[in-house]
Amino acid sequence: MIAICGLDCYKCDAYIATQTDNQELRIKTAKLWAELNNAPILPEHINCDGCRACGRKTFFCDQLCQVRQCALKRGVTTCADCAELEKCSIVAAIHAHNPAALENLRNLIQNM
Repeated sequence: MIAICGLDCYKCDAYIATQTDNQELRIKTAKLWAELNNAPILPEHINCDGCRACGRKTFFCDQLCQVRQCALKRGVTTCADCAELEKCSIVAAIHAHNPAALENLRNLIQNM
């Protein structure tokens, strides 16, 4: 359950809120994501079964996430499949706030 950017979906508040049907966590996550992304993200947008899994995606991840849009355009499963990973300015913002995401991608590369 490693997302395209390397985040661990099992640790993602949107994923957890969806899987546990936790409305309080949806509200908290929507507020935080709206502030971080300067976007109108509402609690009803916080429904996700995993970035790369079939099923629901948050509105942000499905429609606004530049990393996901880039991966779809390039035809890669995760950023680990992209030669630009280490110098990519798009995914760098995520890795700056969550270095474990970059490590997850590096682990995917090692296991290829």
